[in-house]
Amino acid sequence: MTELPPPTAKKLGLVIDLDTCVGCQACATNCKQWNAGGHLAPLPDMKPYSAGAEGVWFNRVHSYEAGEGAEGRTVHFPRSCLHCETPACVTVCPTGASYKRAEDGIVLVNTDTCIGCGLCAWACPYGARELDEDEGVMKKCTLCVDRIYNETIPEAQRQPACVITCPVGARHFGDLGDPESAVSQLVASRGGFDLMPEMGYAPTNKYLPPRRPMAPNPNPPAEAEPTTLDIKHPLMRWLDRALSR
Repeated sequence: MTELPPPTAKKLGLVIDLDTCVGCQACATNCKQWNAGGHLAPLPDMKPYSAGAEGVWFNRVHSYEAGEGAEGRTVHFPRSCLHCETPACVTVCPTGASYKRAEDGIVLVNTDTCIGCGLCAWACPYGARELDEDEGVMKKCTLCVDRIYNETIPEAQRQPACVITCPVGARHFGDLGDPESAVSQLVASRGGFDLMPEMGYAPTNKYLPPRRPMAPNPNPPAEAEPTTLDIKHPLMRWLDRALSR
């Protein structure tokens, strides 16, 4: 079985805002696009235009209805590898193909030594492992390791593909091992939480909870009457002036 490296100070990961995510699937789409030629490429599609979108997807977005009545809302829940501090997917791997990097905490798969036994998928409670049936190996989110350290692209672009493409800024990337980092401050201020903390795997990625909906204003401001200049059609503007005398 594979041993874990000692805990390191640097813990790269994601913070996902469930209050902001609109379920547009841009993160999943750009993740697929980037990784189709990246670290664990290619990513196969068996039925790319079917309702199930079969194939290998490192990032998936699920939508749920939560609450009832005035408290009800739709919650969009992005799901990918959480790059746990003590990942069971690594410790069960019989060949050492699943491993955790000591320098930044990213969990990866070495496809050269993976035998596709599926033990890592069975051990992961988050469903983050994907079997590439074409190659017979397991694959997963890499935090775009081939992008975040790529010095040939502008520094501002050295973020995971899912983060850089999110149109509403619901995804954030940084060092969650540094309490002064922007992502750590965001988690502290918004009450960020671990997914399934009772499992004891200490995921690096955090989720920000949805905010409570704002109560309606009991005394909404009265709408101002339209002025003549607000009426665009010339005939209707003349008629308004005539009737207002």
